[in-house]
Parts: sequence; C-alpha cells; structure tokens
Amino acid sequence: MGVIVALVILFFVFAGLYADILWYQQLGFLNVLTTQWLAAGVMFFIGFLGMAVPLWLAIQLAYRLRPVYAKLNTQLDRYQQVIEPLRRLAMYGIPIVFGIFAGVSAGSRWQTVLLWLNGTPYGKTDAQFHLDIGFYLFALPFYRSLVGFASAVVIISLIATLATCYLYGSIRVSGREVRISKSARIQIAVTAALYLLLQAVSIWLDRFATVTDANVNDMINGAAYTDVNATIPGRAVLAGIAVFVAVLFIVTAFVGRWRFPIVGTALLIVAALVVGAIYPWIVQRFQVEPSQKTLETPYVQRGIDATRDAYGLSSIDVIPYNAKTTAEQGALRKDAQTTAQIRIIDPAVVSPSFRQLEQFRQYYAFPNNLAVDRYNIDGNDQDAVVAVRELQQSGLTSARNWYNDTVVYTHGYGLVAAYGNQRSTDGQPVFLESGIPSKGSLGTYEPRIYFGQQSPTYSIVGGPKDGKAVELDYPGGEGDAQQTYTTFDGNGGPKLDNIFKRLVYALKFQDEQIVLSDAVNSDSQILYDRDPIKRVQKVAPYLTLDSQAYPTVVDGRVKWVIDGYTTSDQFPYSHVGSLSDAIADTETPKPAYAFDDINYIRNSVKATVDAYDGSVTLYAWDDKDPVLKTWEKIFPTTVKPISDMSAQLMSHVRYPADLFKVQRSVLGQYHVTDAGSFYSREDAWTTPNDPVSAQSSPTLQPPYYLTMQMPGQTAPEFSLYTTFIPQASSEASRSVLKGYLSVDSNAGSTKGVRADSYGKLRLLTLPSSDTVPGPGQVQNSFNSDPSVSQQLNLLRQGKTDVINGNLLTLPVGGGLLYVQPVYVKSTGETSYPLLQKVLVAFGDKIAFEDTLDQALDVLFGGDSGATAGDTNVPTTGGTTPPSTGSGGGSGSTETNNAALQQALLDARAALTDRAAALKAGDWTAYGLADARLTKALQQALQAEGSTSTK
Repeated sequence: MGVIVALVILFFVFAGLYADILWYQQLGFLNVLTTQWLAAGVMFFIGFLGMAVPLWLAIQLAYRLRPVYAKLNTQLDRYQQVIEPLRRLAMYGIPIVFGIFAGVSAGSRWQTVLLWLNGTPYGKTDAQFHLDIGFYLFALPFYRSLVGFASAVVIISLIATLATCYLYGSIRVSGREVRISKSARIQIAVTAALYLLLQAVSIWLDRFATVTDANVNDMINGAAYTDVNATIPGRAVLAGIAVFVAVLFIVTAFVGRWRFPIVGTALLIVAALVVGAIYPWIVQRFQVEPSQKTLETPYVQRGIDATRDAYGLSSIDVIPYNAKTTAEQGALRKDAQTTAQIRIIDPAVVSPSFRQLEQFRQYYAFPNNLAVDRYNIDGNDQDAVVAVRELQQSGLTSARNWYNDTVVYTHGYGLVAAYGNQRSTDGQPVFLESGIPSKGSLGTYEPRIYFGQQSPTYSIVGGPKDGKAVELDYPGGEGDAQQTYTTFDGNGGPKLDNIFKRLVYALKFQDEQIVLSDAVNSDSQILYDRDPIKRVQKVAPYLTLDSQAYPTVVDGRVKWVIDGYTTSDQFPYSHVGSLSDAIADTETPKPAYAFDDINYIRNSVKATVDAYDGSVTLYAWDDKDPVLKTWEKIFPTTVKPISDMSAQLMSHVRYPADLFKVQRSVLGQYHVTDAGSFYSREDAWTTPNDPVSAQSSPTLQPPYYLTMQMPGQTAPEFSLYTTFIPQASSEASRSVLKGYLSVDSNAGSTKGVRADSYGKLRLLTLPSSDTVPGPGQVQNSFNSDPSVSQQLNLLRQGKTDVINGNLLTLPVGGGLLYVQPVYVKSTGETSYPLLQKVLVAFGDKIAFEDTLDQALDVLFGGDSGATAGDTNVPTTGGTTPPSTGSGGGSGSTETNNAALQQALLDARAALTDRAAALKAGDWTAYGLADARLTKALQQALQAEGSTSTK
C-alpha cells in the first residue's frame, strides 16, 4: 500500500514538472527552466555533500578514535546502551538530515552562484576600496554566503564531535577536572582552528560591506568617517587576531596545552568589544559629533554621487524656471502645439464610458485604469487612451459550465482607443478605434485577445469539433447571424495530442473533463498562465517587472508591452529605498516584492507578449547594464538585441512609470548635489498627495503622460512628468510648487535605434522666493471658488455625481498651467461619466468653462493664443471635427440650408430628450438635453442669418 501511495505522489510531482517542460518548450524558453533546475540541482548536491560529508567524517573520527577501555560513569553507560542499537542509523542519518537542509538552502542560492560565475565588470570603482563595482554586485554576496555556509558546517561538526567524544569517553569530566584524549584533542583543536580561520575571512569581508551599510544617521549608505577611520581598521585587526588564535589552537593540537587558545579566545572577545564596538563609539561620540558636518561632508558627497549614478540620475538637466503667475493675453501663443495636445480624457475615470459604449456583451470587460499610448494619425502623433476588450467569464452568469468556460468563451476581441484631447458634444470619448469587428484609424490587425490580464485560468482551443468552429469570436456576423465562431490557428500552448498529456493537465488543473470531453482532440492546445506579466516573469525570473502592462497595435498584432528592471541592493554608497513604497500611489496599489529594498535599478529589458498567441519577446533595452549582461551569459539567446525591434514597436515604447516613480522618490532628497546643503536638508522635496483622491491610501499623486514642450526643447515630445513640493511639517509651506520633473518618453520610430532624447530627465527648479501654487492649493482654489461651486451645485442637482479628473500641470506661457476635466455621472446602474466642464488655473486666477479652448481664453483675458485640442465632435463618433469653413455661390447657400435643416432636427431631438428626462426625473440628462437645445437654436439662427444674406 505504501508503495502505491508513493508512486501516486511521484506521478503527481512528475505531472507538474512535465507540464512545466511542455509550457517552456512551446514558448521557446526551455533553457530557462533547465538552467534553473540544473543550477538548483547542482547546488543542492554541493550543499548536501558539503554538510553531510564533513559531519559524517567528524562523527566517524570521534567514534573510531575513542578510548577502547575507557571507564565510563554509570549515566554514560546507560546512554551508550540506549544509543548503541541506533548507532549506525544515527551516524548516517544525522549527516543525511542536516545535509538535506543544507542542500535546500544552497539550492535556493543558485542565482548568487551563477552571478558570481558570470559576473561582468561595471567599469567604475567604489570611492573607498577602489574595487570595480561588479565585485560588490556579483562577487561579495557569493563570498559572504560561502563563508557563512562553511562556518555553519564547521560549527555543527564541532558540536557533533564534542557530543560523540563525550558519549564514548574521549572527554571525561571528573569534578573540576576535564580530561581529553589525544585524538579528541587534535580533532577538536583543528576543527576550532578552522572555524576561527573562517571567522577571520568573514570579518575581513565585512570590511567591504561597510560601503553598503546605512550610515550618517541613516542619511546616506556607505562607510562614513567613523567606519573609515575606526571600523574598517578595527575589523582588519580583529581578522588578524582571529588568525592568531587559530594558530594557537593548531599548536594545542600538538602540544596539548589548552591555556593558550583559551587565553587567545578571551583576547579575541575582548578585542571584538574594544576594537569593534567601544573604539568606533568613542570616535563617533567625541570626534565626529562635535564636527559632524565638516568630517562627514566628503562621505555625504560620495553618497550623493553614487546614488545619482545607481538610479540613473547623473545626467539630469537642471533648469531654473522663474515661473510667471500673471495670466496675460496671448501668453500661450508660443505653446500652441502643446496646448493642442492637452489630454482632457482621464484614463482613470473613463473606463465606465468604455464599458457602456464598447462592451457590447456582459462577458466583455475593460480594466478600471486605462493606458495612455500614442498613434500617428494622418501624419500627426496623437495621444490616445487605450484598452483591450477582454473576456470576463463572470458575466456569463447562467451560461457557465465547463464546456462554455473552457472551449467556447476563450478570448476577448479588439483594441479600443479614444483621442486624448477630444470629446463628443455630449461629453463622450471620441474613438479612433472601436467596434466589433474593429474599425477606425489603426488599420487591419489581428483583434482576438487570447492572452490578457483578465483571461481565464485555462482554455482549450484550436481543435474544431466535427470540423466546425466552436470558439465564440464575437456577437453578430454576416446576414442575420447572431454570433460568429472561429478556431485558434496559432501556436499558443502545449498540444493535447495524446492521452498522456491530457492526463498530465487533468492532474495539473484537477479537472477530469480534460480527459473525458469529446471537445478535446489531437489538434487541441491548452492555453494557461495567460497574464502578460506572469508570462514574462516566468521566462525572465531575474527581472523585476513594471506593475502595469499596456496594449498597443504593432505590426498588425495587439501586443502587450512590459518593462523589466534589473535591481540590486549592493551598490556601494547608494541610498537604499523601498521599491514598493516608491511605486504605490492612488492609481497603483502597493505591490509585494520578494526583494523590496534596492539601491540600483535599470530599465534593462523591454518585453512584448502577443495577445493572440502569447509569444514572449525580450529586447535588451539597456545593453550596457552589467547586471543584464551577466544574466545574458546565464540564459544565452533569450534576450534579443534592440536592433531586432521593429520601427513600429519602437514608436510605441514609452518611459516606464514605475522607474520614474522610483527616481522621483530619490530625487526628492538627491536633487541637492552639494554635500553641505544635503546634510542640512534645507531643501528637501516630496511628491504631493493626489488632490483628487486625498482620502485614498496610498495618497501620492501619480505621474502623467502628456505631449508637451519643455524648456530646452524645440518641439513637443511625449513625456512623463511629476511635481514636487517642500518636505515640511507645515501644510502652508507644503502648498507651493518647488520642482517639476519630466522625462522624454518617445523612443522614436527608427528600427533598432532609440531617439537620442529618450530618457532625458529635465528638472525645472523654482526660486525659493516664488509662491507658485502646488496641486493641492490649486484644487482647493477650484473647490472654494464661489462661481465654480455654484456651477458644480447645478451639475449635482438630481441623481448625479460630479467627478474631478486628473489635475494636470504644464509649463507653458512662462508659468505653470493647471488643467482639470470635470465629469458628470448619473447614479443609475447603466450611467457613465460624461466630460462636461474644464477647470484651468494660472497663478491665482482660475476659469471654468465648457471647453478647454473657452477656459483658456477666459483665463488669459479673452485671447490665450492657444489652440486647444478639445474640439467637440458629433456624438455619432466621427474622428474628424466638422468643417467650419465657408464657400460662396449656390453651393454655399445649399450648405447653409442643409445646416438650418440639421439644426432644426437637432433642436427637435433635444426637445424630445429633455421632455423624457423631465418625466424620468433625470436632471443630468435634462441639463444635457437643454444645453443641446440651446446650441441647436443658436446654430439655426446663425444658419438662417447666413442664408438671408445670400
């Protein structure tokens, strides 16, 4: 029976391993799995043998060299009688048990070993020991782990030796007298000497670790004055003393006198206290603290320089910006290209609009936060809010069963994109790509979404039943068809072409239907692990991945783009920070990372996942990163060079938001490059809380993607920006703006060649005497303005909510312009936000109008000089605003007559809608219909006047 149980367990284990092999093999990354298994396996056996063999040898020597005729006391004699029947089992069992634990521990450190074996020089040295930084990134962690493991082996062997010697009489205690046999003395002394030698090596290596330890009251990381002048020399002295004491133990092994090593051990303990703790404390207390700023300044400067290098901040452009606070006529004329691209569609607000307008069926879904991308439309780059229409099986309700969930409802359909700077006449997004089947400005592409962030756990596809397609493609079709079906024809998952594979996956997913169902045949494929981030993480386990994957249409396919980071916490003198704390804001929950504290980060890899077949491609985005180079040696051929990236994909690559958040977190302190000023912390900044979501947790305002022209640029660029306010306890002091950070996020469109400007960080610093309001102060001004409050109260009448969109900040007009879209949403179940108003602010002046163009003109004295992009387009969703040009002759008269007729029709429709809204008590709909009626009547009067003059 036990054999059968063991075989069943082994088969379950084998099924899981074999499923992994099939998955990696199908994806083309089998070497990633086998390398991990081989490395972990080799390390397990090394750890097992490294612990078990010395421990077994120590026990065997102690037993075999025992005194044969030793006279034991009665208690020990009883112990021997009890243990003797189990002696052979214990002598082998104890080393095996300890060996297994050691092997598991060693196997988990396969990455540390492979990084050491394949380490790549960094090309720069640390400021204290002048060693290549690669030594700290790759070699030092391995050396310290190796010494720690060896120390554990020796100390356990020493304990086992003492226990065995005592049990079998090699060590006898009689009153105050301890007698040790010669053989036991030699074994114990040599083992103790070996342990002390290992401690000497450990203490010596600890000298190098001082350059990565927190210091200077946690202000910087790395060796400061006390470390350099007391701790490091002290550890060198301690290492020498440990070697000396080890020699005394060796001497004892031959001469038999324990007095010398005992005195030496006491000396080592006293030295550890005096040299390792008391002396550094004296230096810190009586030499450093009275003159701390003077003595620590060189080491603080080391920390500043190393931190800015480790976080990619060393080449940031700092631009003094004397921001104006007075809105003057025509002030935005030079920034007309920027104002034309201001994104008024908030990707964190309009998801319900996408669902209501583009969901079509309850089994489709969009994410809560949409992505921002850009597309070239008619020769112009256009910011767009994008999302894919993913499958959501929970919407099937009563139609759910194994067959439907697994075989029929297998994928989503299409990418939906809306102009970032346009809205329809009633406040809806204006789509440049929409519908089922997909149509719009993005051309022909494969619209089926088999791999996404909301995909089912697994689906079985590619095997038509009785020659007929069974996978629901989309609702509707040619003629009067209610539904259209398809068959997956890609290579997206392992094939279920034999009963053994079906049994393996039936065990993996605990589902017998995979074996029993007639819907599974030799052409079937099983798709699983379909989340793009999870797929990339499995094929590149060494990367820390961005929290957001975004979809884009590239080369006729929908592809997910994921940013991958190489990180470390071993960069000398660099500030250590929490990665999860830096990333968390009101749009990104605090992620959970296995290794959260870092002091080095690079966006080394751009990864794509094909939404149709799930294929993963890794591109070496930062091919100079030594950490990535090292991993490429470990997993060769898995990462492609950047030259393999298509021009179209290059045009959709953007600077990652998570990296930018980490950099802004560090820059709050490290924008100060003078050590004296840094030490005083007289100009520390922080990211402001999100004024729109002040009650949420976490509360930091997220960075935003915008197309804009920064000072120092000749044309607008797709950018990512954030703002800074003072880091102070007083709320009044925190309300002003101190810095504005942006990074060029447009990688260009040249195959294999990034734009030179990509990743360029620009920091606008405002003079300390300026009182430019920060986001919180501006939002407070919006909320407290009497005129704005009155209009918002009107919008809130009835069953409606007012939603403030993202508060954007733009450096235009010589100052800083704030723009915030305002949405109105009915409280009904099928309602969705409609963009109705736009708030703007410049200095202490604000405006609140129907369109951004109108608001800017009001703000800047009737003529802003701007060309706002929020032109209202017809509700029917055309992508081009109606022409406002006029002609002459009969054609013009016919046009005006047609305009008059259309205006009258619009007025009639608005009257009907207003009456219906009044009857239903929907005051939001009533207000919208009334506004349409007023506008239609104005257009009718204009058209009638134009016709009369002809």
